[in-house]
Amino acid sequence: MKNSQADSVSGLQADAPVHNRVPKVTVDFWLIKLLAVTVGETAADFLNVNLGLGLPATSVIMSGFLLAALLLQFTQSKYVPWIYWLAVVLISVVGTLITDNLVDNLGFSLQACTIGFSIALAATFAAWFAFEKTLSIHTIYTARREVFYWLTILFTFALGTAAGDLLAEGLGLGYLQAGLAYLALIGAITAAYYLFKLNGILAFWLAYIFTRPMGASFGDLFSQPVDAGGLGFGTTITSLLFLGGIVAVIIYMQLTHDDDELAKTAG
Repeated sequence: MKNSQADSVSGLQADAPVHNRVPKVTVDFWLIKLLAVTVGETAADFLNVNLGLGLPATSVIMSGFLLAALLLQFTQSKYVPWIYWLAVVLISVVGTLITDNLVDNLGFSLQACTIGFSIALAATFAAWFAFEKTLSIHTIYTARREVFYWLTILFTFALGTAAGDLLAEGLGLGYLQAGLAYLALIGAITAAYYLFKLNGILAFWLAYIFTRPMGASFGDLFSQPVDAGGLGFGTTITSLLFLGGIVAVIIYMQLTHDDDELAKTAG
């Protein structure tokens, strides 16, 4: 009788649904992601320059907040909007700070950072695929997959900061032109997906990577002084503006639809 009960419980557990720990890819997802990457650029500058904390102190403080947010994220068995997007905003800030430290404090060029983070990102994708045989974000239901996921996100943000600054400042294209160039590239990826059946996973990650430098360019466009090629809103107003947008979209998502997604069914 005991064995029968144990088998029954085991069967129920085996059939229990397993939830994806990251959101569905929707228009809302891309909107809030773009807002988050823009905040990452401006908030890092606000903390570093406006509050006078300096790059080292800002990096330590924000890395601590990021670690706490990721620990909270890893305790969840499914996607929880405010926890997930808090982690995204913080990892966007930290990714920016990593690049800023390499360039401003350690003397690496924007070209070297762009190449280095591209290699690191490619190596992360290779390791992820080697262990998991997939790069799909629809099956992030184990701790190891989530580690690969967040490490990938970190490198996309650090790379995007370097690539955005390289195009806008290093090559002299300007913030608006750089942002529009990346927007056109994302448009080409979208067209390739819908019109020419580009692989969905590849299309997602390409678009995800290039939204970061686009957001960084537009963030600098809003926050930098007019004589530096920006609109002169400053990092404080720009950060608050986009943070407010993030909060509004999260509330909208929470009230209007459920982005919880079943990753798979065990058994």
